[in-house]
Parts: sequence; structure tokens; C-alpha cells
Amino acid sequence: MKIDRSFIMDVTENAADAAITNTIITLAKNLNLNVVAEGVETAEQLAFLLSKDCHIMQGFYFSRPIEAAALEEKYLMKNKK
Repeated sequence: MKIDRSFIMDVTENAADAAITNTIITLAKNLNLNVVAEGVETAEQLAFLLSKDCHIMQGFYFSRPIEAAALEEKYLMKNKK
């Protein structure tokens, strides 16, 4: 289950977005589904999501979009060291 970036954008400033995000995470966990938060761009958003036990995230906080080949090369080179 994915949490749309529109909820993540203001999750630390908007109580409604925080409540919706928390509810989605809880629902997914109760249904034994993985939950992915999209659009994580700040350390504050990351901290909020981790505090709610959301451990799968994507967004500019982690990396700008890159092609699959570049991603494979980056991690293959890292693992060879």
C-alpha cells in the first residue's frame, strides 16, 4: 500500500495529514501489507514515518531519480569494496 506524497508533504505540520498517514500505516500493518511512503524530502518527514513504524520510503531525501543501470552500478561497486 502506498501513501501518496500529498499526505507526506505536510505530515509534520498538518494534523489531518498526520492522522491520515498514521491510519494508512496502521491499516496496512493490520492487513499484513507493506506500506511505502512516497515523496519523503526532509529529515522531519523521515523521523515521523520511522516513529510510526513505516520503514519503506522513497523520495528526494534518499536520492534523485536515476536510471536502473546507474543504480545497479552504484550498489554493485559499493558491495565489491
